[in-house]
Amino acid sequence: MTSQTQTTSMPPEVFAEVLSESLPYIKRFHGKTIVIKYGGNAMTEEVLQRSFAHDVVLLKLIGLNPIVVHGGGPQIDEALRRIGKQGTFVQGMRVTDADTMEVVEWVLGGQVQQDIVLMINEAGGKAVGLTGKDGCLIQASKKLMPNKDDPSKPLDIGFVGDIDRVEPAVVKALQDDQFIPVISPIGYGVDGLAYNINADVVAGKMAEVLGAEKLLMMTNTPGVLDKDGNLLRQLSAKTIDALFADGTISGGMLPKISSALDAARNGVKSVHIVDGRVPHCLLLEVLTDRGVGTMISSQ
Repeated sequence: MTSQTQTTSMPPEVFAEVLSESLPYIKRFHGKTIVIKYGGNAMTEEVLQRSFAHDVVLLKLIGLNPIVVHGGGPQIDEALRRIGKQGTFVQGMRVTDADTMEVVEWVLGGQVQQDIVLMINEAGGKAVGLTGKDGCLIQASKKLMPNKDDPSKPLDIGFVGDIDRVEPAVVKALQDDQFIPVISPIGYGVDGLAYNINADVVAGKMAEVLGAEKLLMMTNTPGVLDKDGNLLRQLSAKTIDALFADGTISGGMLPKISSALDAARNGVKSVHIVDGRVPHCLLLEVLTDRGVGTMISSQ
């Protein structure tokens, strides 16, 4: 009933125009891989969840290959509160002791991942959940953060990982069988230890390794904003360096923009920071002339 109401409320000529506008994009991106970092409000608001699932399934049905890498910060924070812990961050990275790592594995690799898989399947797709352990997908080692006060003593923030290697065979096999991979950002070391990895970093590296056509990072803002709150629709490497230096880009946006820039420099054709609060933002960004965020280039 809801679907019919939404369809009939759109004038036929507008509906036809939207379909016509999408055709060249469908032809251009057919068979191409698109990596989507899924997070923010789009993960917690029911209307946006359904919009996201619908978009991913539609992209797959028209011949694109979407891959979802998800976050889960709010869900992790809520689970930590239940056991009497509070999340802390250093330079946008979650400090992860042994107890926190257990929570991260349970929340990301279990609860959140399976909710996304179920949601996509209910929308008509065929999703499969993965962590870094599956097919040796994400091999990682401990990450040490730079110490501004004493560069000779980097900061140890626990079970937080750097990606050493991505082995994409399992992802490619799923794509070939028409499945939609849903990847939790958990890596594993050669010693079997699990590491919490920033989802933006995983999405960026996955896009690089797979030679993705696009990397879309969903956020809770219109895109990258300047100090006056104005949307910056296009950013270059030089511009980004200046925004880092003057503090315009800080906190949780640091790993996101750094990963986006690395991906752009390493072969991903276009990288977009998109507003995940806009219903059907993925379709708007991929299949129309209407951008809903910031595009990042390597130049």
